[in-house]
Amino acid sequence: MAWIETVPYEDAEGKLKTLYDRVKGPGNNVDNIMMMHSLRPHTMEGHMAIYKYVLHHSGNTIPKWFLETLGVWVSSLNECSYCVEHHFCGLQRLLKDDTRAAAIRAAVEARAIDDAPLDGRQKIAMEYARQLTENPAAMREGIVAELRSAGYTDGEILEINQVSAYFSYANRTVLGLGCSTDGDILGLSPNNSDDPDDWNHA
Repeated sequence: MAWIETVPYEDAEGKLKTLYDRVKGPGNNVDNIMMMHSLRPHTMEGHMAIYKYVLHHSGNTIPKWFLETLGVWVSSLNECSYCVEHHFCGLQRLLKDDTRAAAIRAAVEARAIDDAPLDGRQKIAMEYARQLTENPAAMREGIVAELRSAGYTDGEILEINQVSAYFSYANRTVLGLGCSTDGDILGLSPNNSDDPDDWNHA
């Protein structure tokens, strides 16, 4: 499931075991993306903290299903199937509309966001995420002005930025270490947004 050595749950000790117990899901399952960090547990701790605070925090005001959509979009642009599969399941669960979720995924895969069942302001957010992912050095203030004109607050623009940036980090962790979904339970996430320290994947 990876190009580097990883420590399975049953062999974990000390700080690694403590962290595994915080992030595990049913049957002591630990997502492979977290196991990538097992030789340096402090990096898992950092990864989970930013993931939880960026995507699963009650301080966010953009709906979580749309933040997941941004994550699927960025991951697709980066050709990271691991994150696409995991976070599409999360998007689908949160949206509670399989037909709409499938249409969003089809538009993402076709790189045809105009065809996605999203409103105009959401499509501008998707364009921001595309530009930041594909050519960050070419970003200009105009796209932020467009987001603001569409009704996003500056705090929400920060949410869009942080989710887009986080997923590029996660994609590079996965792609750079050969992480696969083998053995993973797709779509689990730390859903208790009211407690940023609750990392349990349920």
